[in-house]
Amino acid sequence: MSNSDKAPNKPIDMNGQGLVQDIRAIISQARSLTRRSVNSLQVISNYLIGMRIVTEEQGGHERAEYGQAILKELSAELTKEFGRGYSRSNLEYMRRFYLTYAPSLEEKSQTVSGISAQSGSVSLKLNSTQIVQAMSEQLPLSWSHYLFLMGISNLEDCCFYEIESANENWSLRELKRQFNTSLYERLALSKDKKGAKALSEQGQLLEKHTDVIKDPLVLEFLGFEEHTHYSESDLETAIIDKLEHFLLELGKGFLFEARQKRFTFDEDHFYVDLVFYNRLLRCYVIIDLKIGELKHQDLGQMQMYVNYFDRHVKLDDEQPTIGIVLCKKKKDSLVKITLPEGANIHAAKYQTYLPDKEALKKQLEEAHAQWEATVEDCSEVQNQGGDA
Repeated sequence: MSNSDKAPNKPIDMNGQGLVQDIRAIISQARSLTRRSVNSLQVISNYLIGMRIVTEEQGGHERAEYGQAILKELSAELTKEFGRGYSRSNLEYMRRFYLTYAPSLEEKSQTVSGISAQSGSVSLKLNSTQIVQAMSEQLPLSWSHYLFLMGISNLEDCCFYEIESANENWSLRELKRQFNTSLYERLALSKDKKGAKALSEQGQLLEKHTDVIKDPLVLEFLGFEEHTHYSESDLETAIIDKLEHFLLELGKGFLFEARQKRFTFDEDHFYVDLVFYNRLLRCYVIIDLKIGELKHQDLGQMQMYVNYFDRHVKLDDEQPTIGIVLCKKKKDSLVKITLPEGANIHAAKYQTYLPDKEALKKQLEEAHAQWEATVEDCSEVQNQGGDA
């Protein structure tokens, strides 16, 4: 019988200079560093605990039975000394956390990679301010955030939500809400495959007026049932009452300016339902609400609103105004034939219930397949032209 076959029966060192002493030092040092963020230290200590567990498993030839035995005995020892939080399942999460994030962290930071090279002394590393700072920068979210992110099976989705959580300082509740409303799929559907890949690598970037558009906007926080009867005034009031939620749904850089913004010319008064300013794009974003199906007159009216803002409201160094008609239903063919190409006017649907995530994923897969087919067709035409 080989040594690896005997590994599961190998006595597990829970005393002396072994596993428990190393992890005991990690936990004690993390608890003593009161000047650092509690969330940050919890994430770092859990990462180091995961690293130490993996190191021990590797010494046991990475046998599954040996690993489970380690977690069971380790949990009993740590729970007895430190109380709740060190169940076998939690220790497994720490192990998984290290295995998930170690490759990217070690690639990005020489300081972090140095810990792995000296894993035998990992218990002492929390004494180093340099180590704590480097790991805090690379792991900026709370442990609860990472637990949720590790439950997202699709890697591109997970990367996108991790980047946006850090960049936008989302709470765990906001992260869950954005995931449940399929933010990644909704943004990716407006892009080609290259653009969707950029979302997972860089998060959402606002570089042009089309980047602010989500279709549909999800307004489940308003509390309207799908078939509830309400007026445009009711919709507007509900949005204002839940303005913080609406700003989160709109996305990055939005500031609220006014509701029912009045302007006058030729003695006629006109009212824009909602006026926002986007500080990243440096432009006004005006929204008109329609509870029914979009009509071409609605787009014409929005064109007039945008023209007015561009000519009489925006400053010379600001970007052109973006107009959005937010409607319950729309026909893309009507929008396309009504608006000129490149117009700063958009029609977007809204819905008052959570989207079907699987249906959106299927739409995204179909869109990418269609885009790839278009690229292949273009390549064939170019090749035929070259042959000619």
